[in-house]
Amino acid sequence: MKRKGKTKEEPSQELAKMRRRVAELETREKEHQRAEKELKETLEKVRRTMKGTIDAMALTVEMRDPYTAGHQRNVASLARAIAKEMELSESEIEEIHLAATIHDVGRMSIPAEILSKPSSLTDIEYLMVKRHPQVGYDILKMAEFPRPIAQIGLQHHERMDGSGYPQGLLGKDILLGARILAVADVVEAMVSHRPHRPALGIDKALEEIREKRGTLYDPEVVDACLKLFAEKRFKFKESKEMK
Repeated sequence: MKRKGKTKEEPSQELAKMRRRVAELETREKEHQRAEKELKETLEKVRRTMKGTIDAMALTVEMRDPYTAGHQRNVASLARAIAKEMELSESEIEEIHLAATIHDVGRMSIPAEILSKPSSLTDIEYLMVKRHPQVGYDILKMAEFPRPIAQIGLQHHERMDGSGYPQGLLGKDILLGARILAVADVVEAMVSHRPHRPALGIDKALEEIREKRGTLYDPEVVDACLKLFAEKRFKFKESKEMK
């Protein structure tokens, strides 16, 4: 028995089906690309909004506490440079930079007379100052910033040996971003003038982190910071170091 061959209509029908299928796939691909583009634009808009909010909050802190004007921006600049030197991912670097930009927002809860006091703080005044990381965390948590940003700010006064505050965390229990911020914060603070003391200079600041490498400060972070100043000639854009 002979097998029947295809009619002339069958190949053309199959070709038409294939063309329709290709057209459907092309349409889906275009829709996917459009959705992906819209998602990227939305995420970028959210990122810009968040950054603008953080910058505004940082400016509010600096306007209230003129002695630390530029401090957060300088710390953010150094923290980002350290994170890059340690070859962290772009998203981690961005998180650390944003957290550093707003890390002292909790200082708004400290009375102005304490912030500008030209002499040493009393024990009670120091306890009030030590509350600022927790206050800052509570503010950022209410603003619904991403968790790492708030947590990094909360932990930036923690120390590797557990002697820091507010939680007394030890070693790797401290977020890497907070360990980076801790080093950037102390270096910037020491090279800047404060109401109760003159600027101590970059040499003293680097000596501080070098001597306490591994006890108070993360060794890898310290090494990256020292390398930035020794080999990469890092400089603060808004340096307040006394000449």
